[in-house]
Amino acid sequence: MAQQQKISLTRYLVEKQRADGLIPGQLRLLLEVVARACKSISQAVNKGALGGVLGTAESENVQGEIQKKLDIIANEVLIEANEWGGHLAAMASEEMDSIYVVPNRYPQGEYLLMFDPLDGSSNIDVNVSIGTIFSVLKKPDDTPGVQEADFLQPGTQQVAAGYCIYGPQTTLVLTVGNGVAMFTLDREQGSFVLTQEDIQIPADTKEFAINMSNMRHWDEPMKRYIDECLAGKEGPRGKDFNMRWIASMVADVHRILMRGGVFMYPWDKREPEKAGKLRLMYEANPMSWLVEQAGGAATNGKQRILELQPTKLHERVSVMLGSRNEVERLTKYHAEKA
Repeated sequence: MAQQQKISLTRYLVEKQRADGLIPGQLRLLLEVVARACKSISQAVNKGALGGVLGTAESENVQGEIQKKLDIIANEVLIEANEWGGHLAAMASEEMDSIYVVPNRYPQGEYLLMFDPLDGSSNIDVNVSIGTIFSVLKKPDDTPGVQEADFLQPGTQQVAAGYCIYGPQTTLVLTVGNGVAMFTLDREQGSFVLTQEDIQIPADTKEFAINMSNMRHWDEPMKRYIDECLAGKEGPRGKDFNMRWIASMVADVHRILMRGGVFMYPWDKREPEKAGKLRLMYEANPMSWLVEQAGGAATNGKQRILELQPTKLHERVSVMLGSRNEVERLTKYHAEKA
């Protein structure tokens, strides 16, 4: 039997560009550059202690979180890779206070790129899967130059989104709005190879992911849902649930894309003025789009995350995503309380 031909990320994107016109040339370039940056980050992550990249930097990011050395390295890799290509107008990142406009010495493109350069920072030093999340928007045509307001578009406006997970394999997961494709890094070849297309999340699941230690701080609907899961076969759900929590959104979402499940990072009363912990623009939006493209659902407990109108760059949001039937149940419980 002839060996099946490997389809590289580049070929996949070129064929998408040709066939469906889904990917304009500039967007294809952008996605290839992001993938290349992820390869560099993957190498830094793989070297670990040997590369002198572990541990804490002497700084905090805009959210007041202690930065790890690898957070900063990953951020720089993404900026340096993307700033000169001519496909971007500006970038925004979890690790930067305000937007990064492409310097004047380079041509300006029509796209905006947002990223969480290294999600799951608490896991960097303990050899647990971490990843890079990204989201691409088109700059509004009617504005000269580029400002922060240009980024504040609802998730429905995304033109591409994805993440790269650095685990036992380095895997790139991508959507441009017609399903979800997965590429695995072939280290010998140095290229991402298509390993799965049209990923579908099962509508039902027996697996939930949440940080149970915060239970006393949650809202009633959230407590009710988890209590019912914990009651198992004898409870109202009539089935036993398993719990998972990796504390790395990329890893938790990746598991859900591969085998179903529901991931929750709800509002809690320790910081009642904040809608949640996760960031809407460069964590919740790209992940929600991927999950929806794979047949799942994503809400903040009240409404679809992708329809939320952002008001600031680092806005936070409550997140419930994954297997459709579970997310719908959760949303229903929140609606009943309201």
